[in-house]
Amino acid sequence: MEDSNIDPGVSPSNDGSSTSQDEALFSMADMFLFSLIVGLLTYWFFFRKKKEEVPDFPKIQTTTNTSTRDNSFVEKMKKTGKNIVVFYGSQTGTGEEFANRLSKDAHRYGMRGMSADPEEYEMGDLSRLTEIDNALAVFCMATYGEGDPTDNAQDFYDWLQETDTDLSGLKFAVFGLGNKTYEHFNAMGKYVDKRLEELGGQRIFELGLGDDDGNLEEDFITWREQFWPAVCEHFGVEATGEESSIRQYELVVQTDVNMNKVYTGEMGRLKSYETQKPPFDAKNPFLAAVTVNRKLNKGGERHLMHLELDITGSKIRYESGDHVAVYPANDTALVQKLGDILGADLETIISLNNLDEESNKKHPFPCPSTYRTALTYYLDITNPPRTNVLYELAQYATDPKEQETLRKMASSAPEGKSLYLSWVVEARRNILAILEDIPSLRPPIDHLCELLPRLQARYYSIASSSKVHSNSIHICAVVVEYEAKCGRTNKGVATNWLKNKLITDNGHKATVPMYVRKSQFRLPFKSSTPVIMIGPGTGIAPFVGFIQERAWLKQQGKEVGETVLFYGCRHENEDYLYKDELKQFHADGVLTQLNVAFSRDQEHKIYVQHLLKKNKENVWKLISEDNAHIYVCGDARNMARDVQNAFYEIVAEFGKLDQAQAVEYVKKLMTKGRYSLDVWS
Repeated sequence: MEDSNIDPGVSPSNDGSSTSQDEALFSMADMFLFSLIVGLLTYWFFFRKKKEEVPDFPKIQTTTNTSTRDNSFVEKMKKTGKNIVVFYGSQTGTGEEFANRLSKDAHRYGMRGMSADPEEYEMGDLSRLTEIDNALAVFCMATYGEGDPTDNAQDFYDWLQETDTDLSGLKFAVFGLGNKTYEHFNAMGKYVDKRLEELGGQRIFELGLGDDDGNLEEDFITWREQFWPAVCEHFGVEATGEESSIRQYELVVQTDVNMNKVYTGEMGRLKSYETQKPPFDAKNPFLAAVTVNRKLNKGGERHLMHLELDITGSKIRYESGDHVAVYPANDTALVQKLGDILGADLETIISLNNLDEESNKKHPFPCPSTYRTALTYYLDITNPPRTNVLYELAQYATDPKEQETLRKMASSAPEGKSLYLSWVVEARRNILAILEDIPSLRPPIDHLCELLPRLQARYYSIASSSKVHSNSIHICAVVVEYEAKCGRTNKGVATNWLKNKLITDNGHKATVPMYVRKSQFRLPFKSSTPVIMIGPGTGIAPFVGFIQERAWLKQQGKEVGETVLFYGCRHENEDYLYKDELKQFHADGVLTQLNVAFSRDQEHKIYVQHLLKKNKENVWKLISEDNAHIYVCGDARNMARDVQNAFYEIVAEFGKLDQAQAVEYVKKLMTKGRYSLDVWS
């Protein structure tokens, strides 16, 4: 009953005063009840149990989605019926070239191959390669710098270091491309070979170690001729016949094309040189204006030069010790001679289209372009062609003897190898010289363009500090020109091209397509750490930047440690590079020691390693007591090795160690980042 809900504390009364009080109390109770009811209704409305709604999450994509399929070399192999994939780590194009040759070889054994850039694929798919019958992965891996992976193999290298993927069942083989003059000979090839086995892969043929200081082409051919029989034995297949010429690209002559759609030398995006957009890299170089181009030496037959490239507005950042890469152009006279000897119209606009429609590489170089553009900006016409090029071209020699000679040089027979080494490699015959010396050889220009390797960027140690020159990058280089054994004068592509990048009287500035490649060649983190720099000739380049930076740090009030330079040149009055600048740095106390060896100013030659030994006591103190960092830049074949031997002697003498212990001591300095090399051969 409702009455039972009346508050027992409220007594009914009939007098007037109590009635007004009751009315007030009743209205307060009413308000309370009203609020309670409203509250309950609100709660019910908002929090009543609703039918549960399933959130409309986007569906998780499975591994068969389009983007993953595009990144999966296994899916591509399945789709195209391939069972051999040849990955390449390549900085100068040679590793890629070898990979292409191996993938083309596969058809001779009833197999089908594809070459692949590891940067473009999901390398974790190596564990899935067993899904394809008789599948094989081959790796042509170049080593760059001091044991580093090439740019396009960096992600693959990082993955190998971090992964614990089970690669059981993976069949693999590795050919490494290296140079014995470097401390870490073929480090990348050795690492990939070792790591794939550790992850469970099965090596079906021994690691190949190519040496570019010797004859890389011969090393590759020798490995390759033993590799394929091992493949045949492992998979139970047989060679189907002799090597045959198979075109990879078809020629399409563009007769009616909008000239705005034609490449004129761009490395990536069409018209990228007209509308520059950062970030700038190997596929999108920056067109830097040349603001300074001066000769450094005062005499002698050589031409040593200093160039300054304006990077204002590019957002390019660099550190002392980095490298600048430039894309050169071939000599226009050489290009014209090639066109003339082949009877070709160099202004013809063409495309070379890959016959394999599934290939990621649609063209061998940016297309459409003219033959003149291709031969000027995209193709290497100055290096001696490799044996596969000679083999492919041999079919066009109309003289039987000349055709036989070409085929012999392209063969794996000892006599053929010897002839190729002497007549092509050692004589430094380029493709034009070969065409001139073999009169009956006149291949179609489009097939020649298909066969020639890409013209590569050239790298130079930056000769400036961004702390002092934030909007310019400096280059120090020597122009290459020499008399070849074949009697011709050969010229270095990039240095002669740079030499001609002159500033004209009307203020027109020539431009250079460039980008910056980061380096491990770095000044110590603490400016108070002493540095010992050894760099004869143009090896002085990175140290100009180092010294500029140490001077800037000193101006900022930072404590700067001892800065010691060992520099060498032929004659003090001829090729003492940056003589005035170095003497000024020394006078200002930035360079605490300036040691210069003039190798030919006296009867007995004096080199930087001799000056090191002469100053051995101080050198040892800097290394052993002051934790100095050592930097060596220049020639790898002789200078860097001789300098290293000098350090072995100093360490052995003052550290009271035997030869083996001294070598180990120096190697530990390298491991700790206290002995750095920036060398070339």
